[in-house]
Amino acid sequence: MPDLPCKDFSPQIHSLNHSIMPRLLTHHAPSALRRHIQRGGLIAYPTESCYGIGANPRHAHALRAILRLKKRPQHKGFITIGNNLAQLEPLLQRQPENVRQHLRATWPAPISFVLPAHPRVLPLLRGNQRNRLAVRVPNHAVARELCRIAGTPLVSTSCNQSGKRACKSEREVRRLFGRKLWIVGGRVGKRKQPSEIVDWAENRRLR
Repeated sequence: MPDLPCKDFSPQIHSLNHSIMPRLLTHHAPSALRRHIQRGGLIAYPTESCYGIGANPRHAHALRAILRLKKRPQHKGFITIGNNLAQLEPLLQRQPENVRQHLRATWPAPISFVLPAHPRVLPLLRGNQRNRLAVRVPNHAVARELCRIAGTPLVSTSCNQSGKRACKSEREVRRLFGRKLWIVGGRVGKRKQPSEIVDWAENRRLR
């Protein structure tokens, strides 16, 4: 299978914001966007603090394309976001009910929890976490709606090259990555810092 995201890609740039997201479903954009993601294409989209790069977490070639695009070491792994806990659960080992209740009560929020991963989760997604995975339901309506439209969780990594400042606008994304990403426009949230990452088992904040 070719690495589609690495080719010169020229999709329309869809400016989506909180007020028009419900109307998005009545146009052709959702089906095209869904196909793009399901086939392993890359997208850029707003999150709580910056633009993120996203992809289907089940496509190894999409994960490798993100690593090349960002010049990011593969041992770091990726955070994965979902529309809700139910969408993320297939990527995780079965969680005790008290854990599930806590996650449902906490999310949506800019907090990612590191939890035991399902054995079928790709090693590139886990990184040096080995048998664990960082997951989140973001506190950003556009990001959550994208997961719903795609019908899959999405990789969520800052839209930048490794070690550089993350993009905060569509213009910055276009300037840095050109046509290599399908840009889903919108305003980023007001959060100044990246989302927190908490190791659930050790009750320890990693970021």
